[in-house]
Amino acid sequence: MKRRKTQTVAAGSVKIGSKHPIVIQSMVKFETTDVARCVKQINALAAAGAGLVRLAVPTAKDTAAFAKIVQKVRIPLVADIHFSADRAIEAIEAGAAKIRLNPGNIKDKNDVARIIDCAKAHKIAMRVGINEASIRNLLHDTPMRKRISLMISEMAGYIRIFENRGFNNLVLSVKSSDVLRTIESNIAIAEKFNYPLHLGLTHAGLAEDAIVPASVALGTLLHQGIGDTIRISIAGDPVQEVEIAKQILASLELYKTNQPQLIVCPTCGRCKWNLVSFAQQVKKLLDKVDKPIRVAVMGCVVNGPGEAADADIAVCAAAGKGFIYKKGEKMAAVAQSKLLTAIKKEIEKI
Repeated sequence: MKRRKTQTVAAGSVKIGSKHPIVIQSMVKFETTDVARCVKQINALAAAGAGLVRLAVPTAKDTAAFAKIVQKVRIPLVADIHFSADRAIEAIEAGAAKIRLNPGNIKDKNDVARIIDCAKAHKIAMRVGINEASIRNLLHDTPMRKRISLMISEMAGYIRIFENRGFNNLVLSVKSSDVLRTIESNIAIAEKFNYPLHLGLTHAGLAEDAIVPASVALGTLLHQGIGDTIRISIAGDPVQEVEIAKQILASLELYKTNQPQLIVCPTCGRCKWNLVSFAQQVKKLLDKVDKPIRVAVMGCVVNGPGEAADADIAVCAAAGKGFIYKKGEKMAAVAQSKLLTAIKKEIEKI
């Protein structure tokens, strides 16, 4: 698929924009003043595949801790700024590669100007991150049908301030907890501005509840070439955010992974054996494999040979036995009781 063309933004050593790989982000879940735990989690996120990690810095103690953390990790860090221009400036001076500003709660133009001038001096990136929930006036709430227009208007006004002061090392984001408004607002932003976009479905929920809506929202946009950096916002272990993001990108061929792929027949009345149990055993074998091989486990001959033709290794089952395929070529017929051992040997050969 063709990526939307944007300018390139540098956040430390990480390049964000259409000609560069999509950057996976996450956020530390501990208080920033807990330096040791933050460093440990940042390192875990980097090992999992995150390119940028964000930390909250609501107080001066947090920005002081942020400076210590920057020195202890290799991955560029992002400071999450709300309400306070002072915290933004402190974070920039502490070594942030990028900061996130929310127009919903830093509105004073003089404060914004101070932040911009400091960011220019330190040559860092900034994300203008609008959350639907944070720009609403709850005393005079904006109807849902008008919220996308409100977010676009807020974004345009904020960007004018940056551009008027000669700053364009910007990444934009518009987020909602609603799938359709997330899709529609990002399409609108992509049509209006040439800056890289950070995608996310905010407040997506617990991991098991977040996977489907986040995948639908981000997958739809990514398939249209929209999105240069992403975060999966779940309540839980942030490493799961990175793993889910990798799966979404890999499914669209936007991320190269060494994880094997297991294709499994959903089963029907034609299936004459416990395919699900067998597939689970194959999955355990693949958990130890660090190579992007494709393995298919099929329950009958209807789709089996076709899937086998695309797989590195496949088994097409029949009553009491299964046929082993390797890169589309039928290798052997094996008794059902010996199929797992046969598949294991083929995986080990690869």
